[in-house]
Amino acid sequence: MYVPQHFEETRIEELHRIISDHPLGTFVINGPNGLDANHLPFLLDSARGEQGYLLAHVARSNSVWTDVKDGDDALVIFRGADAYISPNWYLSTKELYRQVPTWNYQVVHVHGKIRIRDDKNFVRGVVAQLTAVHEERTGSSKPWTMADSAQEFIDHMLAAVVGIEIAITRMAGKWKLGQNREDRDRIAAGEELRKRQELTISSAMLNISPRSGE
Repeated sequence: MYVPQHFEETRIEELHRIISDHPLGTFVINGPNGLDANHLPFLLDSARGEQGYLLAHVARSNSVWTDVKDGDDALVIFRGADAYISPNWYLSTKELYRQVPTWNYQVVHVHGKIRIRDDKNFVRGVVAQLTAVHEERTGSSKPWTMADSAQEFIDHMLAAVVGIEIAITRMAGKWKLGQNREDRDRIAAGEELRKRQELTISSAMLNISPRSGE
């Protein structure tokens, strides 16, 4: 990924935040048939290793888990908020007439080593944790748990999936939020997005620290 210095994000807590807030990752491998991508909800275990582990599961019928072997490289892409930016939103546009449209976004590329976990206890644990995290986010007064379904049904469903574990070896974060522009233009564009109810990306633009560089 091309990352100009002024867009680079290296704080591990910020990279982990994007992963946790936007857990549907694009899981990319280079298998026997070339590049392949699958879209999976990942659970971040930030307490393990220097940079953390990613945990997920795939359908047993999905060939991705047989197309790789333990120790293979993987890339998982997590995309945060994004938005189109019109030159009309910059205060300097009518003064300089030297602006063009752009696209602002936050993205994290996670590189790591794969381990296949065809282990019913691992799979049950990952599904339970993913469910607990995302049921809590629904705000339900009675979150769903696996105990709410018949045990034999849950056992059947769990037998149909395989676990994947990725030990994170490095991460690259790109926060393209207008840091290379005048503060007044970045803030004006952020305010315009807020008016349009694109609150996550507008908040990121309004709160980012300007950075030097080209």
